[in-house]
Amino acid sequence: MKHLINGRLIALLLAFLLFASVAPLKHKHYQYSFQDPTLPIDKRVDDLVSKLTLEEKVGQMLNSAPAVDRLGIPAYNWWNECLHGVARTSFKVTVYPQAIGMAATFDKASLHLMADYTGEEGRAINNESIKTGNRKIYLGLTYWTPNINIFRDPRWGRGQETYGEDPYLTGAMGKAFVTGLQGDDPKYLKAAACAKHYAVHSGPESQRHAFNVEISDYDLWDTYLPAFRNLVVNAKVAGVMCAYNELKGQPCCGNDLLMTNILRNQWGFTGYVTSDCGAIDDFYMRQKTSKDAEEAAADAVLHGTDVECGNTTYKTLVAAVKDGKVTEQQLDVSLKRLFTIRFRLGMFDPPEMVKYAQITTSVLESPEHKAQALKMARQSIVLLKKRKSYASIE
Repeated sequence: MKHLINGRLIALLLAFLLFASVAPLKHKHYQYSFQDPTLPIDKRVDDLVSKLTLEEKVGQMLNSAPAVDRLGIPAYNWWNECLHGVARTSFKVTVYPQAIGMAATFDKASLHLMADYTGEEGRAINNESIKTGNRKIYLGLTYWTPNINIFRDPRWGRGQETYGEDPYLTGAMGKAFVTGLQGDDPKYLKAAACAKHYAVHSGPESQRHAFNVEISDYDLWDTYLPAFRNLVVNAKVAGVMCAYNELKGQPCCGNDLLMTNILRNQWGFTGYVTSDCGAIDDFYMRQKTSKDAEEAAADAVLHGTDVECGNTTYKTLVAAVKDGKVTEQQLDVSLKRLFTIRFRLGMFDPPEMVKYAQITTSVLESPEHKAQALKMARQSIVLLKKRKSYASIE
């Protein structure tokens, strides 16, 4: 009986503490509904987007999204990378083997832990940067990683970024990376992963801005799409990056089959899509599927490309709306996807509510992280056995 009473007292105390922590939020006055962390994310996103002007909306669809000071929305740059540890940073971080080396470990658990540690270090850098008011490029929480293209063509100079030539291994390792990086919190993302480059993008590198891929439906579904499907459907990846090249005569970022039929309709993807950097420029500058920037921007948005990595083409969306090539409501669809990710990352909530916002720079190059990097370096070593060719046997 004594243990039962003690248990009830503990339960009541916990309930009181929970109420005490939430009650002030419910009674706090917010200037705008989107600032209220007790409201559902979709309601907050709808409220925020409804308050933006057309020009502000277009600005938020660039990878370098400017601040909207009148609403208290800080600037945000969507571009960051973490293929084998947080990239392009002035902070000293843990560096793991290249992606192709980590794939050679055949160890999903190791890659999952590596991504978990990488997300932790990325959060630490982001938290510290926000404290100092630094919101420049390569400091955000939307990582354009992993690269799950199939390394089939040796002329492709970025094959080392991939998990190799096998669709099954690529999908399995990619899923492990995504779930590790994004965390397991039911409300907040630790970081947002992005599956790239969608799709059939694997060289030759020199032709990537204009190359039109013509492959069989069997090869498309058996080789190039399985990993993307696994990350979208099973790993719940937050983002997808559409590729430079064309597929069957349409740019990937404006492709009926890839973007509309498969990604959104068949797979039910609700996250955000970013273009590869400068890919929308290619529509009218190299691929000639659009006559000008305005038409290219409208085409990409209508196919579900939510943010442009670039600073030219999407700026013409203001004129595209006024000229009737795309509606403001169609821009809103993309904006809601983008702000949903930012809300899921806890960017508009008090830091004390977001457990990942408590991570400090003490985790950078921690002993556990360095030990994992060493372990994976050892695991990645592959010994090849030399075999005689049949032609040399007499």
